[in-house]
This record gives sequence, C-alpha cells and structure tokens, in this order.
Amino acid sequence: MNNRSIYTNYSKPQHNPVHGTFHKCLTRLLASCFFTLVSLSVHSASTPIDNVIAIVDEDVILLSELQQRTQMVLRNLRDEAQKPSDEQIQQEIFNQLVLESIQLQMAYRAGARITDAELNSAIAEIARSNGLSLNQFQQALQQDGMSYTGLREQVRNDMLIKRVQQGMVNRRIQISDEEIQSFLISEAGKKLIQPEYRLAHALFAVEDIESSTQMNRAEQLVNTLYQRIQAGESFEQVIQSADRQQVKLNDLGWRKGSDLPSIFTDVAPTLEKRETAKPIQSASGYHLIMMIDKRGDNETIAQTKARHILLKSSAIRDETATMDEINAIRDRILAGEDFTTLAREFSEDIGSAVEGGDLGWTTPGQLVEAFQNIMDNTDINEVSPAFRSQFGWHILQVLDRREKDVTEDLQKNIAKNYLFQRKYDDELDAWLQKIRDEAYVDIK
Repeated sequence: MNNRSIYTNYSKPQHNPVHGTFHKCLTRLLASCFFTLVSLSVHSASTPIDNVIAIVDEDVILLSELQQRTQMVLRNLRDEAQKPSDEQIQQEIFNQLVLESIQLQMAYRAGARITDAELNSAIAEIARSNGLSLNQFQQALQQDGMSYTGLREQVRNDMLIKRVQQGMVNRRIQISDEEIQSFLISEAGKKLIQPEYRLAHALFAVEDIESSTQMNRAEQLVNTLYQRIQAGESFEQVIQSADRQQVKLNDLGWRKGSDLPSIFTDVAPTLEKRETAKPIQSASGYHLIMMIDKRGDNETIAQTKARHILLKSSAIRDETATMDEINAIRDRILAGEDFTTLAREFSEDIGSAVEGGDLGWTTPGQLVEAFQNIMDNTDINEVSPAFRSQFGWHILQVLDRREKDVTEDLQKNIAKNYLFQRKYDDELDAWLQKIRDEAYVDIK
C-alpha cells in the first residue's frame, strides 16, 4: 500500500472528518502520547525519509511526523483486544496533525508565547506525575532514544494549542443566570452541590452479633473511649490507644452525604468540625465517627473593611522622604484630622483615593501579602504604622470585620463551572470542525 492511498478521502476539507467514540478515545491517546513514559520509547532508531505529505495553509506536514505519531499510537494500542485498522489510525492521526498545524499557526499569528518558566513548570509536573525527578526524567528520555529538546518543543506546542482553544472557545460559551438557577433546582444540580464530609471512622467489630457477651464488651469499650473524647482527648489519640485487634480506624475521605454509608447519612450533617458522634450500633458492631472537615454547607469567609493612604517614591521624592511624609500624615490622623479628607488629598492610589481610601470588604488573598499581613494584625479603628509594599508606602485603618456566608455564591460557581465544562467539549468540537473546513489543505 503506498502512502498516498491513505489520504484519498482527504484531498479537501471534509465535514465531520472524524466521528464517535473511537475519535474521542484516539484523540485523548494522541494528546497523552508525550506525557507518559510508556510512550517515550516508541521512536524507532532509524530516521524515516522525510517527504511533504500535505500543505496546511502556510505550514507543511511531513511523512516522518505521521510515522512517528503512528508508532506511538500503535505501541499504546498493542494490548488492545479490539483496535482500529492501521489505515483508520493513520487517517485519524493525519486529521489530528492538520488540526494541530492550524491551531499552532493561529497561535503564532496572535503572538501567543509560552515562557521558559511556564514550560519548565509543565515539564517538572510531567516528571512528578511519573514519580521521577527532573534529572531522572531526562535520563529516562535519553535511554529511550528521545530528545529532551524535542520533548520540550512538543510540550510547548501542546500548551500553545491549549491556550488557543481556551481563548477561542471560551468566548463562544455563555452561561445565563436563568440556566444556573434551573440547573440548581434539577436533580443533577442538587446532587452536584450536596455538602461533602470527611469522616474519621472507627469500627469496633463483633464477630458474633448474637453474643450478648461480645456485644456488651464492645459497647462498654466504645462508650469508655467516647467519654474520653468528650473529656477533651483527641479522637486520634483515643482510638490509637485501643487494642488494634478490637478496632479498625480509617479515613472515609471526602464524600457527598448520599455517598456515605447509610448509618451515617443522618448523623454527619449534624456534626461540627472535630466533633465526634455518639456511638452507632450496626450489624458489624459499634462505630465512632468524627467530622474531620466539611464543605459546601454554611461556608463562611472572613472579610475585612479597611481604608488606606498610599504614597509612591519618585525621582523627586526618594524612599526616605516618602516614608517621612506618610508618617506625617499618620500623625495628623492620630491628632484628630479626618482620614477620608487626607486620603482624598494625598493618596496616590487612583482606585481608592476618590473614595477616601475606602477599599470596601476584602477577602484573604485579594490584597498583596504585605498589606494583608498588616491589616490582619491591626485592630478595628486602629491606624497602622507606616509600611511598605510593592506599590509604595501605606498607612491603613481597619473599619470592621465580619464572617460572610458564601454558600450560595459557591453553589452558583460550582453550577456555572459544571455547565461551562459540559458546553466546552461540544463547542470545542464545533470550533475545530469550523477551522478545519476553512483551512487550505493540499494533499501531496
């Protein structure tokens, strides 16, 4: 079979050139080929003769690219009982190479770039995911005959393609408030936003549930341990002090309420963090559960309302002079002058000066670390000492603090992200088909 016959049906863009479950599975396989060590040894020792097999807009696809990618896929599919024919695989790979070429050209035209820092981080994550240090990863590549430089280039291309896809597809997706509300009241929505619990579980097993002696002994033990916990000892220490032959301790991990064992579903929602429930009896014996953590229910976040004055050093006013001036303003406030008036007159923070320095309600992580640290350690109505951040010299005053319930906001965000992801795959497929249809592809 000559190479040209493989592409007979691809002399011009086709509508829906790839279809179905096979396409999605193979696409995922192609995308992962450069990200698993299994696939790093697929390159043959000999270099194939390069021929241009297609022109894609202003780029070309080489025979060697198709052959190398085909070898990767065949190597990963070698143990599959039912695998597509070689011709199917090559056709699918060809379409994948065409789409990659189109998207990379779009990235370059748009000026998209992946910095060395971003690339290094991605490579380090690939190494970590394979349980290797970066040096070990490079050695593994070398042993398998693959160029580290070549891998970096492929990873860079994959990151560029992902960035193009996100930029082009995200703008095609709109999630309305009505969609979110409708989803939240649906059965799927209710299940998605169910609170999640992480329980520590201790089982005091009884071999013969019909034996009153064994049951009484287990009940006495579990009640004694429970009382110790109630008296202030930690759940972990108390359980670990028990005979390991009598108790089995495990972490149930994060679970939604409906996914918990049925004997815990009514109890778990009533527990606060680090609270232990009363002993629970079942056909297996007695249970103690402790709420390690919970999320998605009565979620609160600490917020601080503050205002500040910012001065920036310059060629005219050096660091020392700027610090002296901000301290002079602080002294005027402490002497009784109005913070708001002085902020409007002197603050060089364009965003807040007109509001008298008011920053509104802020949450942890919203402000730079230097500012956050001072704010956290300043009492309500107190004016902080002068301090420096990356923006300049500040003084701040904390006006109030509160715990805000953000459960509803979190639920809406969860629903929005779910609906977005559900639409993303469909929109991505439609967009890929569109750019494939519009591209100039000349098969040689």
